[in-house]
Amino acid sequence: MTPHPPLPERYTSTEAKPDFVNRLFDQGAAYYDGVVNWGFLCSGAFYRRWVQQRYGLKPGMRVLDVACGTGLVAVGAARVLGSAREITCLDPSAGMLAEARKKLDATFVQGRAEALPFPDASFDFLTMGYALRHVMELDATFAQYHRVLRPGGRVLILEVTKPSGAIGRFFFRLYFGRIYPALTQLFTRSRAAKDMMSYYWETMDACVPPENVLASMRAAGFAEVKRKKIFGLFSEYSAVKA
Repeated sequence: MTPHPPLPERYTSTEAKPDFVNRLFDQGAAYYDGVVNWGFLCSGAFYRRWVQQRYGLKPGMRVLDVACGTGLVAVGAARVLGSAREITCLDPSAGMLAEARKKLDATFVQGRAEALPFPDASFDFLTMGYALRHVMELDATFAQYHRVLRPGGRVLILEVTKPSGAIGRFFFRLYFGRIYPALTQLFTRSRAAKDMMSYYWETMDACVPPENVLASMRAAGFAEVKRKKIFGLFSEYSAVKA
């Protein structure tokens, strides 16, 4: 199951998606933190730390942050753990990893969610922040997550989800589809940064519904599969390896 249909205006085939996404985030990496900070009203740092604690992250756990980007979720985890020594950050974008290395004394690995380069049962807690739309295939991704978690390990996936109601969808489209990309270019003067946020909107708009994500997690063998909605816009997907 793919997280969204192909976007032919962005890449010519499904197989071309990874290279396109890597280039997009390599070019926009230097702007990402600033754009995300003001775009979400400076609330992200507190939320990323709090949500991981709420789902059971504790000192002593080994953490894998998949599609770590510039390391924002991992920074939140490090504050809970007391250091970043037990955190592994994985991302396919060299540009994003370069930005993350400036923040954390963690382990950094370049790679993809669908083919995690780690032994079975390596981690206690696995996170993915706002990047599920960028994987190639959901079933393969969740199978890998299940494989690398230890028994009793938890997965936590954060996403932005298109509202189900017509009014909510209208304002969602207005902000993420028009206002956010336009302000990004205005503030950064970077076409690459604008393209990055425009692509965010396009993938959110085309993403499969939450029911499909939950079904794919269950099919991978996860137990206690749940989705918590925040403000009808943000999704917290969680599950446990039995």
